[in-house]
Amino acid sequence: MIAFDNSYARLPARFFAKVAPARVRAPALIEVNRALAEELGVPADELDAETLSGNRVPEGADPIALAYAGHQFGNFVPQLGDGRAILLGEVVGKDGRRRDVQLKGAGRTPFSRGGDGRAALGPVLREYVVSEAMHALGVPTTRALAAVTTGEPVAREELLQGAVLTRVAASHLRVGTFEYFAAREDGEAIAALVSYALARHYPAALAAAGDAPPALVLLQQVIDAQAHLVARWLGVGFIHGVMNTDNTSISGETIDYGPCAFLDIYHPRRKFSSIDRGGRYHFAVQPKIMQWNLARLAETLLPLLAESEEEQVHLATGELNRFADAFDAAYARVLRAKLGLHTEEDGDRALANDLFERMATNEVDFTLFFRRLGEDADAAAKLFANPGAFHDWAEAWRRRTAKEDVSPSARAESMRRANPAFIPRNHRIEEMIAAANNGNYAPFERLNAVLARPHDDQPENADLAEPPGPEQHDYRTFCGT
Repeated sequence: MIAFDNSYARLPARFFAKVAPARVRAPALIEVNRALAEELGVPADELDAETLSGNRVPEGADPIALAYAGHQFGNFVPQLGDGRAILLGEVVGKDGRRRDVQLKGAGRTPFSRGGDGRAALGPVLREYVVSEAMHALGVPTTRALAAVTTGEPVAREELLQGAVLTRVAASHLRVGTFEYFAAREDGEAIAALVSYALARHYPAALAAAGDAPPALVLLQQVIDAQAHLVARWLGVGFIHGVMNTDNTSISGETIDYGPCAFLDIYHPRRKFSSIDRGGRYHFAVQPKIMQWNLARLAETLLPLLAESEEEQVHLATGELNRFADAFDAAYARVLRAKLGLHTEEDGDRALANDLFERMATNEVDFTLFFRRLGEDADAAAKLFANPGAFHDWAEAWRRRTAKEDVSPSARAESMRRANPAFIPRNHRIEEMIAAANNGNYAPFERLNAVLARPHDDQPENADLAEPPGPEQHDYRTFCGT
């Protein structure tokens, strides 16, 4: 029996809508993440297709769809909410951590806004593979517990196979959750959310806060968590693609993998999302966008920060200004690890920036380069259209590494741990989806197995580390709704 404990469902009724998953015709199991089920203390044999599709609601679950708003590409939408996702409930894992268990693609809810509430097979498998890969890469993320097909089509630009993803998250609280109640001038609800979020995600910070306003403590913690998260994104070449405030988690996890992608050829303005026509969410701008999103959170908390408006603005502005320093510190740690630097020097960021400029000019594959840098400098140089551009930079890099008392083997090993050989390559994801649409799940299973060990060489799977061909560089991702 799954031991549900549904704390969010005990909040006031205006926080959610009670709704049961819609039944589907012929659910069939694709995959159960047995390792994650073990972490959660969930009996894997109870995770059958009927339960994972929503046809059977397990005992103790209390299905709800969460209410939230959000800024989408900078424009505020006062009501969004879970339009195709239903939170079954929460489980407390063997590690003592509380996590949401949600069915994504489980049918219409009061927040569907005319949508069908369903998910297609391709986006479900994309989120499964990418979220689990991000976990293996050490990036805070929601996780995939299972995927099933529904036996029913969904209508997008064409008829596609329907599917349901079982997603696990520290919670589904978003910046947009706070915006929902701020738009309704519901200060009581915002105060309840602050208390709930702190108790659930940051209890140690709350205990150490003393007389500090709880809303200020929450803002501080979310800023630090998101600074760390975006630094990790940039370290693996991840582009979220739809960094709306409703996709910005209070827990500091990556959430919602609709039009995401990974860098192949490095360029700071690289973007893949078909709906991001203006490049609002391109690769290098992600820290600034996150700060913007956090400013929207701060706005909702202003009345809880202090009595006077002047002091409210002063406290919020101070914290938001701190984001840049928090991000820079986190990103500096990521860059030093990627470059094999074990100590900190003032010129390290300039060294990295010089490298990135040369990589952009020479159309260098991001993941391949950093992996080869720690293994074979000559092989790294061959990735440059002008190898001399690498060699000029490498001289400065070698002078920098020579200042440290670190053996070549130790440096190479640390760089292997920081620079994966395998990421969810965009073209491999598409190949996997195409195969699954034809009933072949072998590429899906292979990707999952390989990406679970992203820093291992795995020579038998070396083809999955290769970059796309020239014909595949103009790659576009789609939201799936």
